[in-house]
Amino acid sequence: MTDATELRRRTEELLAAHPPASTDRTAFLEARFDAGLAWVHYPAGLGGLDAPRSLQAVVDAELAAAGAPDNDPRRIGIGLGMAAPTILAYGTEEQKRRFLRPLWVGQEVWCQLFSEPGAGSDLAALGTRAVRDGDTWVVNGQKVWTSSAHVARWAILIARTDPDVPKHRGITYFLCDMTDPGVEVRPLRQITGEAEFNEVFLTDVRIPDAHRLGEVGDGWKVAQTTLNNERVAIGGARIPREGGMIGTVSRTWRERPELRTHDLHQRLLDLWVDAEVARMTGERLRQQLVAGQPGPEGSGMKLAFARLNQEISGLELELLGEEGLLYGDWTMRRPELVDFTGRDAGYRYLRSKGNSIEGGTSEVLLNIVAERVLGLPSEPRNDKDVAWKDLAR
Repeated sequence: MTDATELRRRTEELLAAHPPASTDRTAFLEARFDAGLAWVHYPAGLGGLDAPRSLQAVVDAELAAAGAPDNDPRRIGIGLGMAAPTILAYGTEEQKRRFLRPLWVGQEVWCQLFSEPGAGSDLAALGTRAVRDGDTWVVNGQKVWTSSAHVARWAILIARTDPDVPKHRGITYFLCDMTDPGVEVRPLRQITGEAEFNEVFLTDVRIPDAHRLGEVGDGWKVAQTTLNNERVAIGGARIPREGGMIGTVSRTWRERPELRTHDLHQRLLDLWVDAEVARMTGERLRQQLVAGQPGPEGSGMKLAFARLNQEISGLELELLGEEGLLYGDWTMRRPELVDFTGRDAGYRYLRSKGNSIEGGTSEVLLNIVAERVLGLPSEPRNDKDVAWKDLAR
């Protein structure tokens, strides 16, 4: 049984053999993975030690105190939060050993090829086709709102492999090489002036059957693992008390007394309490993960994350008054990550508008919470038993 004492011992051995001050960053991260200290709850040999998930904090604290480098989790968040748990759940042993190590180390960035121009909220209506040709699949279609596609080496992709069955049953899940011929990435400029999102065009892209994840036609079931983990990753990130955007506004409130009004004070107090409740709820959700996989509760956390970010950023603009109308830089860039707290108030206000769209729209997530958490009747559907090819589009 691996306990906290054992993990501290293993961490000390790692630090002694690979001193952070004199070891190449990538070499240190590779050694950490091989020692089972990357994600301790993963299986031995795959970056873990089959230990309780809750003990990861023990390793992280020891390494942080020693000044060890991390794997820049914000840059590789899609790989860590979505691709890795899906590969672990459905991948072959060969796939796990091929992809998990470079993913965790950060040598290979991942993106997510799910949403399409005609299949966003209704993701199961996707039309990107994958047709089998011997040991490969030929993929044609278009994906949209793809974060990090411009820097990604690999993508998790769902495509329609059988148009003759209802939409949820004719989907298959693949791992797509973003450097393959036929993959074209185009930037989508956002309201912030940047293009962290992309649209991706797939033209006769050949994916080996060895890069299929799960069984043919089981793609929707596999995708649920990705989506559940995505919502936890977005809405359930661990932050300290008064961390994130509420901390930024609270700091301005304390440092700029001339901006204060009674009304703004009341609204700040309400949002501070809401943010603290969300933070503690997220902590409870992470503790539940120790015993199993994320469920629909993550949708509730993602809903709260979107609402709070939008309301807090709006309050910040009102607090700043005329200063809040300024915007630092409209330069067209293609950033590798989203930085809410390191930018100005105008950026936070504009960027937070996307929080209720990305990772599942708030409207869809409300349905998930209603049906899968509260047990309310599902909305009537007239396409449940209709073949995808016969659906009106």
